Amino acid sequence: MKPSNDEFDMATRRGSERLSKGPVATSARYDGRIGRLVVDLSTGLEIAFRPQDAQGIEKAKPEQLTDIEISPSGLGIHFPKLDADLYLPALLEGFMGSKSWIAAQLGKRGGAVSTEAKAAAARENGKRGGRPRKVKELVPT
Repeated sequence: MKPSNDEFDMATRRGSERLSKGPVATSARYDGRIGRLVVDLSTGLEIAFRPQDAQGIEKAKPEQLTDIEISPSGLGIHFPKLDADLYLPALLEGFMGSKSWIAAQLGKRGGAVSTEAKAAAARENGKRGGRPRKVKELVPT
């Protein structure tokens, strides 16, 4: 189905509004020396981040990150060797992936942290018999 002229005009307006709200990517490269992806923005700002912090490229090898394309709008960053894309506005907002993916990453980091307070709480809990057992609820059939 072909879009109508009105739909095309509306989409063009929405795109223009989106582009006017923030910077766009002008170039991107992988800097193997520091192990970071570096994105240059139209404002002159440069951002760098670890590939493992971005959903879709978190398991990429350095040689897979050498070929990077910027979308014509400057809002997308494409990695042809991985067939993966990053959305610049999401990167700038600090979200390197979906909410559930980020929550899982944060949970891994938090669960791996060992502090004296955490150890003391675990010892106290152990004195009380440990974690309560999970009880399966009986669902009427």
